[in-house]
Amino acid sequence: MATVFLNGAFVAAGEAKVSAFDAGFQHGVGLFETMTAVASPKGGRPRVVMLWEHLERLKQSALSLGLVSTLHTDALGEAVVRTAAKEAESSRDTERFRVRLTISGGDLNLLARPGISAPGGGGGGAHEPTLVVHVQPATAYPEEMFERGIRATIADLRVNPLDPTAGHKTLNYWARLRELQRAAAVGAGEAMVFQVSNHLAGGCVSNAVLVRDGVMVTPIARGEEEEVATGGEFDPSRAAGMKPGGALPSPVLPGTVRRWLMDWASASGIEVRRRMVTIEDVLRADEVMLTNSSWGVLPVVQIEREMIAGGVVGEMTGRAIAAWDAVLSADSSL
Repeated sequence: MATVFLNGAFVAAGEAKVSAFDAGFQHGVGLFETMTAVASPKGGRPRVVMLWEHLERLKQSALSLGLVSTLHTDALGEAVVRTAAKEAESSRDTERFRVRLTISGGDLNLLARPGISAPGGGGGGAHEPTLVVHVQPATAYPEEMFERGIRATIADLRVNPLDPTAGHKTLNYWARLRELQRAAAVGAGEAMVFQVSNHLAGGCVSNAVLVRDGVMVTPIARGEEEEVATGGEFDPSRAAGMKPGGALPSPVLPGTVRRWLMDWASASGIEVRRRMVTIEDVLRADEVMLTNSSWGVLPVVQIEREMIAGGVVGEMTGRAIAAWDAVLSADSSL
């Protein structure tokens, strides 16, 4: 089953269509968020995990990149929860759902008319983005992936810190999907993406976190540059829309599960460091894990032909997986 909410109304999955002139279709102009919803054991609305963190990131990206001039997260949140609830009603035996929220630049055919503005407004014209919420049963990942870990390849793709769209979840995912296909062709579950400076960015669809000598290390993400450069404490409210001062911009997505993992580690007495990470750091790590909202925390035990710490899932990674499972299992609903 699948439930689709398109531009303010529920539509049948087969009828969910956008204009041929939509900016997302024509030019990849748009943003998306992928979330996990958990069915309520009490029969209420499903709980969309870290919903407001996802919506805040989407809002900051949309404003920063000029996709829209305003974005009301309360209304978006209600649309997401309503769509998840409708899907849960028709899939009562399903415990977890994949939620995809997409906002594109809307119908660019309007730009041919005088006075009509481009995405984000400006120029005096009205602009209506395309909004889609799509909910379906979540992918069931084999337990073996978490118990034994996965192999990852090194992608040919290099991301550029000077690309203003880097570090945002834009619709332009072709290069990353090609790398995932290449990884899958050799039996790998992810591909590690590096920057043009040969510093780690993360996986194609995930953030990367290393463990070395009991310290958790992760690449600096977009919005964290100035805090790290000045040695200050991380402040999410500042980081969301921050423009770095003297620090080099980061093309790394500020992942929501990555943020949760950093908070969990700090609360558990584990030191967390954000810095530039080299391939040598990755290969010498005691543990490597990848985070995203679909699989949570996923261990990596091999990079290309190199084993990570003997190819065994590390103790800290195991604890993080269990902690994330507890987040998903929490007895609460919206």
